[in-house]
Amino acid sequence: MSATLALAAGLVWLIAANLIGMLPSRDHHWGNAYRLMAAFVPILIWLAWSNGLLWAAAFVVAAASVLRWPLIYLWRWLRRVRQG
Repeated sequence: MSATLALAAGLVWLIAANLIGMLPSRDHHWGNAYRLMAAFVPILIWLAWSNGLLWAAAFVVAAASVLRWPLIYLWRWLRRVRQG
């Protein structure tokens, strides 16, 4: 039962993230991205705990496709820190 709820929570998060991305936003969705990232962590832990690392990894890949710009900026920042 808990495994099904964790998967359902992950799918609801993915659907909500996609719907939020379709709405207009003045701050280019950064405020929403921070809220989605805050909700992502507990769902990921719950998903990994109840369903295993394979489902958690699939959730991370799906979430990365939705939140790709924060990941791109993180990657660029890490490269700058490493170089300088």
